[in-house]
Amino acid sequence: MHTDTDRCVRAVQSKDARFDGWFFTAVLTTRIYCRPSCPVVPPKPENMTFLPSAAACQQAGFRACKRCRPDTSPGSPQWNQRTDLVARAMRLIGDGVVDREGVPGLAGRLGYSARQVERQLLAELGAGPLALARAQRAQTARILVETTGLPMADIAFAAGFSSIRTFNDTVREVYALSPSELRTRAPRNGATAPGAITLRLPFRAPLNPDNLFGHLAATAVPGVEEWRDGAYRRTLRLPYGHGIVTLTPAPDHIGCRLLLTDQRDLTVAISRCRRMLDLDADPVAVDEQLRADPLLAPLVDKAPGRRVPRTVDEPEFAVRAVLGQQVSTAAARTHAARLVTAHGEPVDDPEGGLTHLFPAPASLAALDPEALALPRSRRTTLTTLVRELAEGTLVLGPESDWDEVRAQLMALPGFGPWTVEAIAMRALGDPDAFLPTDLGMRRAAQELGLPHTPAALTARAASWRPWRAYAVQYLWATDDHPINFLPA
Repeated sequence: MHTDTDRCVRAVQSKDARFDGWFFTAVLTTRIYCRPSCPVVPPKPENMTFLPSAAACQQAGFRACKRCRPDTSPGSPQWNQRTDLVARAMRLIGDGVVDREGVPGLAGRLGYSARQVERQLLAELGAGPLALARAQRAQTARILVETTGLPMADIAFAAGFSSIRTFNDTVREVYALSPSELRTRAPRNGATAPGAITLRLPFRAPLNPDNLFGHLAATAVPGVEEWRDGAYRRTLRLPYGHGIVTLTPAPDHIGCRLLLTDQRDLTVAISRCRRMLDLDADPVAVDEQLRADPLLAPLVDKAPGRRVPRTVDEPEFAVRAVLGQQVSTAAARTHAARLVTAHGEPVDDPEGGLTHLFPAPASLAALDPEALALPRSRRTTLTTLVRELAEGTLVLGPESDWDEVRAQLMALPGFGPWTVEAIAMRALGDPDAFLPTDLGMRRAAQELGLPHTPAALTARAASWRPWRAYAVQYLWATDDHPINFLPA
């Protein structure tokens, strides 16, 4: 995108917010970089250059605009629609892997050498993994400075900086303000719970919250998730501790309040919540493609901007997918709640009714199959899955290659196309995952006049690629089911 100068100039001159996060505008005369929708008067085209990432702008010596705050743009949608090395690396960097494990750890997870990873990121993004992680640390530091009363020294280490001096220098370089000046300029938020971090999660409009929050609320596992006072809440298992997040839909953002046992987990928590809510999607591109099918067009026009509800914990969703095989939503919640009560880690929730973290695979690997109120074949499926996850033979995470994981899952007992594609869609985030054998899908297709046998529906859906997971959401929305509606 950033190499198409004419298209970028038109986006900047029209202040088109759809391109926020796709590229950044660096102004040669002021040495400031902005998002395309920056409200200031656009610079002359000859004074603009375009870069693919905030890290590339910072590395080239540009400072973040104080008006449009480009570091708060939605992320580039391409990292959630691709499965190549660069996309998987970006998902891992967003999950804080470089800060925790360094570049060798990033490369090891991807199965490439550190030099190969560095070279490909530089070629596509104009910055290597360290620079990309540094830009992310700067953003985390800004959030903590502006939304908490933590001492600056605590913020420096919570954001991942190795020293207070590096923290101060980076903040001044990126924002042209000292940390204390950032705090002074920040708007004062209303009262929040002690230790809470409150922020806004941006997204590309339109966003239809009905199926997104409706699905999460309707399938919520008691003790781990809840819908309370117009917000979805859940516990989070994080690298340094645990957290509780409250997510509230608003017209132009998602309100996010985090309670963390360790502030170093802030970046990871934000990244996982954005991923769960599919906030980096490009709804205009998705809807345009699906609208080309005359039978899908009325569904898209009626409620544009549907997202795919995903997860903050890929192994958790895989376990829940197995528990949900051939049973109702209510029965699946009951089975999951029993596992949580017996094997989950207790947490304290000062604001609501959350009681546990969902059990980790290592905890479930030791469970007695006879204690599961499931058919024998499904017990085998579940115990095999958690053993593979606990041993690391099967890896479900941001680094996963979607096709490789599909093949691994299909080789496990009890895994058929429905379960595999559900995991690909909601845990791995494949935007082209498709469930033609799903009963609700087939019923909706028949009502719309679409082919409703799995083979015929798959053939018709070829024109919906690479957005078939979003087509699933539109088709499911024709069913009068509580997962399709925002709770009252």
